[in-house]
Amino acid sequence: MLGKLLGAVTGDAGRIEPEALGERFQEAILPGETVLAAFRTIRDGFALTDWRLVLVDRQGLTGSKTELVSIPYRSILRFSLEAGGTLDMDEELKVWDRAGDAPLSFSFRRGGGAAALAHRILSERVRG
Repeated sequence: MLGKLLGAVTGDAGRIEPEALGERFQEAILPGETVLAAFRTIRDGFALTDWRLVLVDRQGLTGSKTELVSIPYRSILRFSLEAGGTLDMDEELKVWDRAGDAPLSFSFRRGGGAAALAHRILSERVRG
């Protein structure tokens, strides 16, 4: 319970049902595309489908403006999972793609299994 509360305050990602990412995300999923897992922070989120990584970036004060970014698995160059240490309360997944120098970074609550799941799905999908 405390971990969920702290995650909500710090913005750490947790696993959710894909529908919770919103209507715009649902509209972006193609016929025949399967969402393997979805994750959300306070406002933003991302999903791993059988074809791509989809980022949901809510913008503005109300979060009504939404940007969807699709990264095909073939564009991912590398990724890493940093597990939390003794005093760390989070785990961090970083993804580097062909488009930029800086990695995309996702912070997860430690011990929930969401970071390991996202890492496993990326491993399976990037491998081909």
